[in-house]
Amino acid sequence: MHILVVNGPNLNLLGSREPNVYGTTTLAQLEIDLTKAFPSVDFSFFQSNHEGELIDALQASKAGGIVLNAAGFTHTSVALRDAIASIDVPVLEVHISNIAARESFRHHSLIAAECIGSIVGLGIQGYHLAVEFFLSPDLK
Repeated sequence: MHILVVNGPNLNLLGSREPNVYGTTTLAQLEIDLTKAFPSVDFSFFQSNHEGELIDALQASKAGGIVLNAAGFTHTSVALRDAIASIDVPVLEVHISNIAARESFRHHSLIAAECIGSIVGLGIQGYHLAVEFFLSPDLK
């Protein structure tokens, strides 16, 4: 199975940005860890700080599933929400931190209703759980 993992703004700084919130694992290490943990998966990884580039990546994807951490765009981007709604690839929303336990402006996800589900607050493990979901025989 091909899975696209998409990370939004500031996630290029994982490991150094607010480690008390996001942990110390870097984005490069996360990608290595996923590849090692799921050798049967054909992964593509994409990160951008630019909304339009994230939309382009979603629209161009031919993956069987997309793991999306839209980061700050989760709470602000109608355009990203519309992009998810416009594609036939299932998208699973992931957040490292528990967005419901943070600042009030983070409590609402504009993209959640267009995703097949959300995993929040479980740290980097949320990405692993998202991949396991897409590999589940019940999904087929």
